[in-house]
Amino acid sequence: MEKGTINVSTENIFPIIKKFLYSEQDIFIRELVSNAIDATTKIQKLAQLGEAKGDLGELSIEIKLDKEAKTLTISDKGLGMTADEIKKYINTIALSSAEEFIEKFKKVDDKASIIGHFGLGFYSAFMVADVVEVVSKSYKDEPSAHWTCNGSTEFELKEGNRTERGTDIILHLSEEAKDYLEEHKVKEVLDKYCRFLPFPIFFGTKELTEKNEAGEEVKTIVAAQINNPNPAWVKNPKDLTDEDYMAFYKELYPYEPDPLFWIHLNTDFPFNLKGVLFFPKLKQTFEFQKAKINLYSNQVFVTDAVEQIVPEFLTLLQGVIDSPDIPLNVSRSYLQGDPNVKKITAHIVKKVADKLSEIFKNDRAGFEEKWESLSVFVKYGVISDEKFAERAKEFALVENTDKKYFTVEEYKEKIKANQTDKNDSLVALYTNHADAQYSYIAQAHDKGYDVLVMDSTIDNHYMQHLEYKGEKMVFKRVDADTMDKLIEKDTSSESVLNKEEEEQLKKYFQEVVTTPTATVELKALSPTDFPVLITKNEFMRRMQEMTRLSGGGNKMMDMDYFNLVVNTNHPLTAKLLKADESVRAEQIKHLYSLAMLSQGMLKGKALADFVKHSFGQLN
Repeated sequence: MEKGTINVSTENIFPIIKKFLYSEQDIFIRELVSNAIDATTKIQKLAQLGEAKGDLGELSIEIKLDKEAKTLTISDKGLGMTADEIKKYINTIALSSAEEFIEKFKKVDDKASIIGHFGLGFYSAFMVADVVEVVSKSYKDEPSAHWTCNGSTEFELKEGNRTERGTDIILHLSEEAKDYLEEHKVKEVLDKYCRFLPFPIFFGTKELTEKNEAGEEVKTIVAAQINNPNPAWVKNPKDLTDEDYMAFYKELYPYEPDPLFWIHLNTDFPFNLKGVLFFPKLKQTFEFQKAKINLYSNQVFVTDAVEQIVPEFLTLLQGVIDSPDIPLNVSRSYLQGDPNVKKITAHIVKKVADKLSEIFKNDRAGFEEKWESLSVFVKYGVISDEKFAERAKEFALVENTDKKYFTVEEYKEKIKANQTDKNDSLVALYTNHADAQYSYIAQAHDKGYDVLVMDSTIDNHYMQHLEYKGEKMVFKRVDADTMDKLIEKDTSSESVLNKEEEEQLKKYFQEVVTTPTATVELKALSPTDFPVLITKNEFMRRMQEMTRLSGGGNKMMDMDYFNLVVNTNHPLTAKLLKADESVRAEQIKHLYSLAMLSQGMLKGKALADFVKHSFGQLN
């Protein structure tokens, strides 16, 4: 057996780190500005501990472009570095000064505010720069230092000319990275990653117009601050008004309509989590945009791909969550599995459910007014998250065609009156298109039945969920073929036709209705019901709709199977038996077209022919 150590060639690993350290090139700005924030945070903490003497001055970060020199410079007024510290922290890959600082000053209460933990962020500079310079003056009474490297493993270190405490990182941008010499490009990246960092960040200039003592307007050019160091989520909820939250929402989403309400997350045990989540106005079409929740770590933007932290249904929300307890990989672009993540996820779900429950209990009428926007979100949550589904039982609503709202339990009590066998599942009638199914809804109302409105794309899945989760309910559309059989109150009657007449009538209809997916069925309905109507198999229809929703393609599923129900008790059907053959065929064809028309199934040439024929009947 032989044992030894693995040799790593720095000449080979350094180019790999430069090329593959981060998945997005823009990240270098985030990393270098974050390092500047760390240095600024550290000097502030050292001053609090008495380690740094004197006036700290204005603590801020400045980014400058020099198109002529092709440089991008990031400057801070932080604790700075001595020549020895540069050799220790810059020349040694993956030795994080943040980790050492936290270890040294364990008594600092908010050590979580130190951003960096990996010691690799600085090297992101070489993704865009041919040469990187570091000019730094330590808070200690030592000369400034000037470090230069061209992206190889060789460097130059000499005395620098900086006289004030802090550090300049000067990037000599490569030809491939010349886009970062454009102000709009840098501003775009700063807006994405640095807009809420905890110290003022200045980039570019802006024009101010003020009045002098004589009342004259004077224009001045000043440095432009591009960030908000104190966003709503870092403040105490008690210190914020509704106007403050709305202003913050408009800062995040300036072109979105006002949110319905919001939740302020603010906990530091057993994990550190802050944030504000807004409930947007959602459309019933289920056409929504995700990636509206941004993840931050100590106010540094990390990602908008938060699915591993926030359950999928909560990604319909908007806002910010900020937690240094969520582990990040080197690039901070993807989240890793961790027990803390599961705890944070459960906490967010509970807070959301508690907020909805609170609004429902305190202002049910207001909750019902918001239900159109909330329903997609709540139903999605019920389907996809068991714990949320359990909590949602007290506030998840159903709406009927009279625009009245019920919880599922309330609705079950309401429709029990139409159920004679209490051991069977309750039948809830619904419509997914109130206008198109108006006649069926009217028919159900005439017989004393209530009809729910289930017209959003998610409702097929939602009804199926309720059916299979022990709610003892089955949902049948008002035009379902089994509706009359499943409703226990018998609304049918004896047929006025004898068996021979019924067989003859069915034969006549089958001769005219030759559509291969249609089945002719005779039923003894009320004389006031339609002479013919179309019903569809509930299971098959739901399967078709869910298949279309998921983008699946299946010839069998695409075929429109239906029943043409002939009401044997309607006066017209008796007349058909006595009519001449040619007249009878024409009348059956017309009745069939009317039934198709009532279901929106008469289209194209068939519809044009029907309209033309109907006009002809008027002549």
